[in-house]
Amino acid sequence: MTNWKVMCVLVCSSLLLTACNSGSDDDDTAQTPEEALAERLASFPADGVELPFTVLRDDLIDGKTMSPFEVRNGGFGSAMTAHPSKLDEFYALTDRGPNANFNGDYGNGKKFPVPDYTPRMGHFRLTANGGVELLDTILLKRPDGTLISGLPNTSALGGTGETPYNPDGSPVLVDPSQPYDAATNPIKLDDYGLDGEGLVALSDGSFWVSDEYGPHMVHFDADGKEIDRINPFTMDARTRFNLPAEFAYRRANRGMEGLAITPDEKTLVGVMQSTMDLPTKAVRALTITRIVTVDLETGAIGQYLYQQEKAANSNSEMVGLSDTDFLVLERDGSFLYGGPGGAAGVSPNAQKQVYRIDLSTGTNLETVALQAGMVQDADLGLTIDGQTLEKVVLDGGWAALAAVGIYPVDKTLVLDMVVEANYPHDKMEGLWRIDDKHLGVLNDDDFATWSTGGELEQKMLDAGTIDAGRLYIREVDMSVD
Repeated sequence: MTNWKVMCVLVCSSLLLTACNSGSDDDDTAQTPEEALAERLASFPADGVELPFTVLRDDLIDGKTMSPFEVRNGGFGSAMTAHPSKLDEFYALTDRGPNANFNGDYGNGKKFPVPDYTPRMGHFRLTANGGVELLDTILLKRPDGTLISGLPNTSALGGTGETPYNPDGSPVLVDPSQPYDAATNPIKLDDYGLDGEGLVALSDGSFWVSDEYGPHMVHFDADGKEIDRINPFTMDARTRFNLPAEFAYRRANRGMEGLAITPDEKTLVGVMQSTMDLPTKAVRALTITRIVTVDLETGAIGQYLYQQEKAANSNSEMVGLSDTDFLVLERDGSFLYGGPGGAAGVSPNAQKQVYRIDLSTGTNLETVALQAGMVQDADLGLTIDGQTLEKVVLDGGWAALAAVGIYPVDKTLVLDMVVEANYPHDKMEGLWRIDDKHLGVLNDDDFATWSTGGELEQKMLDAGTIDAGRLYIREVDMSVD
């Protein structure tokens, strides 16, 4: 066949295929991302969906039932954030790994059933049939690409004085095959260890994570490798910018629990979980907490106050809506139906709420006009007559700050999950802004691990229900004028 005949056959075949396709239903049935999301939201169960998990180990004996229990590789509930470009996908963060309170021979600390656990992010997607699937897992790494752990930092770089223990109560050591020796085989710590609690995903594929140790704000690339770090420790050579020194007074296990970023991706915004020990733990039982903003181009800092509903509550998540508007998840630590405490732990007044705040309504502590007696102390931050703001509130209440023109940000309740969903979990910690009208809510299941009197056990919601990471979706107006 001559070349021109071959060409004619190919052209005619192409025209026939085009004609056939033009009469098909493919173009009519093609969905936009918005339409696909709407279908997934419409099919999503009102009582939520459990996230998938695997089992890390099942050989430990439950201190209550005296039967083996599961330490689960769930734990993807410490934070969550929207995928920057795919409407039906999100990322969720684990904390430092399975752990439970323990007071051993080497001081207060935590039992780590899996001491070498690597904190990680899960990449999830809503499915067409109303479920959730895990697409990928991103392990967090040091700048050299080696895996980090969730073990505490040294005291100079954010350590909270916690001792890591094995399940049998022995300390976690640098060399587990040898006995403890303070000089040659000390307790194992990790200055890259993270107890991650806040997460944002950027359009370039990278992530920022905030934690409870330093607090640290750590920038990871798309593969989970550290590329930048912000914390209060000026001696830390890893940092490009530093938080104000007073943030090093964070209370152990109540560090920077929530993290958000402005829509232009230029400013990180973090919220501390509870009142900081500023200057001592005598101020813990208060409602005064702090929000910090960091300009990622200049390092400029802003700082604001947030007033909790109850003393010693937990601010467990932030979501950015605009340059000044944010959501704050505020909760207590109780179980509506008792949790591991059974009937004695039932808490009808459990609080699991989401508030909308506007930073522009609060006083920026970094730029406030100094009145008589006010000093920007290099270690304690803004002080009044030599006292920290926490101590001022302890002695005189919020009115004492208002008297000198210092006010917290305004807040408006937008979602009460106890009312909306009979929320049974203790730790409501993840928020996902799906679109202007839908908000995802996720709990931290603690890897289904709990302890009573230092003895590890299964974390239960009631007598027959193991706590598991569960995603709920609710309608919330998050539009911005």
